[in-house]
Amino acid sequence: MEDNKLFQGYKGRALDLLKKYDVRVWDKAEVDTTRGHFSGKILPRAENTDDTHIVLKVVTGYNIGLDISTITNMKGERDPQPNFKVPEKEFPYTPGLPHVKLLGTGGTIASRLDYRTGAVIPAFSPGELFGAVPELADICNLETEKVFAVFSENMSPKEYLALANKIGDEVKNGIEGIVIGHGTDTLAHTATALTYMCQNLPMPVVLVGSQRSSDRPSSDAALNLMHAMTAAGHGDIAEVMVCMFGPTSDEYGFLHRGTRVRKMHSSYRSTFRTIGDTPLATISRKEGAVPIKKIYNHRRHGERKVEVITDLASYKASLAANDPNTTRIVPVFDDRVAILYYYPGMKPDVLEALIDRGYKGIVWDGTGLGHVNKGMFDAIQKATDAGIHQYMCVQTIWGYTHMFVYDTGRDLMARGIIPADNMLCESAYIKLGWALGLSHDREEVRKLMLTPINDEITRREPYDGYLIYQGGVPEVEEFVRKVHK
Repeated sequence: MEDNKLFQGYKGRALDLLKKYDVRVWDKAEVDTTRGHFSGKILPRAENTDDTHIVLKVVTGYNIGLDISTITNMKGERDPQPNFKVPEKEFPYTPGLPHVKLLGTGGTIASRLDYRTGAVIPAFSPGELFGAVPELADICNLETEKVFAVFSENMSPKEYLALANKIGDEVKNGIEGIVIGHGTDTLAHTATALTYMCQNLPMPVVLVGSQRSSDRPSSDAALNLMHAMTAAGHGDIAEVMVCMFGPTSDEYGFLHRGTRVRKMHSSYRSTFRTIGDTPLATISRKEGAVPIKKIYNHRRHGERKVEVITDLASYKASLAANDPNTTRIVPVFDDRVAILYYYPGMKPDVLEALIDRGYKGIVWDGTGLGHVNKGMFDAIQKATDAGIHQYMCVQTIWGYTHMFVYDTGRDLMARGIIPADNMLCESAYIKLGWALGLSHDREEVRKLMLTPINDEITRREPYDGYLIYQGGVPEVEEFVRKVHK
């Protein structure tokens, strides 16, 4: 028990080494190794890791692992365990600043390191976030509420519905902007769902996350939050957006349309990109939102009429009324929908398993212009006969389905697969679940799916909507070296 307290997580050979030199967890340590000298604080180890390393937090704030076989000497100076908890602070009120509501869901932007497991866990409350980022008080008057605290991979239609209803309540209450703190892994899925569920918004709803947790020196959490608060409180674009880093540096952020954004890198801070289009705007504290797109579908207004719609008839009636000042909250979702990523050699039993399990919708991620192999044809027809709604997207990410070009595409359409134009696969998946929440009639679902709500389908891609620069090419290397990184 005493070892557990003094040598948290260390075991075996690593524990023996710490005891040999009388060094404990949280000590300030000087460590001589065959690879050089290191100074820092001894950190706890995750309980499920090896016994051949010690972990040191160096002066830069980063953690390094030292192989115990390289350590020749250690000296430790006792130091109390630090308090990693960020204190909550009451947000000050400043007359004249907009009122913004921060809804916390969890994720890296609201997280800390759990030294028991070595994992990043949801931990910071929205109030703690203000304690960590006091600059937010210069941007807005902030209200905070933790709706739930989950990793983004645990977000589901249940959470989408809760957030949509919460947004409707805040619209009625007159809030001037909403920021939603969210993990980045499925942030785009939630942004898409909220775009369909929350239509004709009178103010911005901005989803924001961070790629690096708040306790890391290179964390993007604070700047992303400041940019998101600026967009929500002062921006004029009244729709669901994602706000994250633009370039890898901290010059500015991007505002991405919720239905056209994708996480494109596992660790870069500039991971989010608008696909098949340009971002809506750049965003910074100094300049505010600087438009990139010249035409926005929805602009900020002061009306606070809200309709909560849960059936198709009411939804169609609301559309027919064509009142741009009425916010439609459509919190419906049928979760019996799957994405099938086609791969060469796929066998029909993959699809047949979904038919047998009672799924009602399938989004295909097909090759090229929207293709799968002929061996799937009978199962696809079986799925259509079973009442399953099937839509085709393309694995290329950019571009459109064009299923009239080749025989394969025509054969697939004849068997019930409907091309989803240039919808991103994630957007099509979310939209199909939302549409099936309103109706299972094939023609009604088709109309819902193929009628754009907020540019999830566009008539064409702009000439600069598809740009991929390949490293190693002379002109690109010059650009990276001299112009921008």
